Amino acid sequence: MPEVLDDLLAKIRQKFSVQFEPLVVDDFTLEVLTIENMTEHIDNMLRFNRIKNPLKDLPLWAKIWPGSMILGRLLRKYEPSGKTLLELGAGLATLSLIAQKYGLAKIIATDINPDALLMARANVLHNHLEDKIEVKYLDVQGKNDANANWPRFDFIAASELLYLEELHRPLVKFLTKHLNPNGLGLFCTDHARQKPNFAKLAQQNFDIQEGHIGVKTNSDSGEPKRHIYDILLLRPKIQANPK
Repeated sequence: MPEVLDDLLAKIRQKFSVQFEPLVVDDFTLEVLTIENMTEHIDNMLRFNRIKNPLKDLPLWAKIWPGSMILGRLLRKYEPSGKTLLELGAGLATLSLIAQKYGLAKIIATDINPDALLMARANVLHNHLEDKIEVKYLDVQGKNDANANWPRFDFIAASELLYLEELHRPLVKFLTKHLNPNGLGLFCTDHARQKPNFAKLAQQNFDIQEGHIGVKTNSDSGEPKRHIYDILLLRPKIQANPK
């Protein structure tokens, strides 16, 4: 039975105060569901001692990260039309919402957080993209070969995921198994949160290209800020045929 947007929003609003906000990318406009009462929500989490590990417990998934916008637009350069994309740690699925504009045949946006999955599904339905984007649960640390049934993809992309060092080895393993031999992995991380160990782990199985891009944003007080984002492009190494 198809999901109904009103039902999803009702579930979300049991926990958060939300509204759709416009997001203009190039020549098209999306509307992305955002949390209005973020400060109040975090204050309540602090009050009831629900934050044990800020990097994991805070609703970081609920933010429109510049890295997601960077990667969504960057995909245009790699002839995405007719190809497949898997987004890891999708959060609001901003990357997938942008990338669908460029003719991909199939997009799956994934996360492990149930609230993020609800928000991502709401964004897909609200923007009438349910025929282009599927939202699914995926844990790259899945035990007992839980990821065995996932296919290979032409692109696997993630923004602001590499700050979690415990994901580095599972990510390399997942990409090795689920990225097409001629595919491309794309990662984007704010330079202040970069973890170079991931590239060192990945270099055995992948050829790695590193780049940087500057992005201007405004702080909460409205002051302009400039951030440097690190981009990693991973291409599977060609394995020699055994004699």
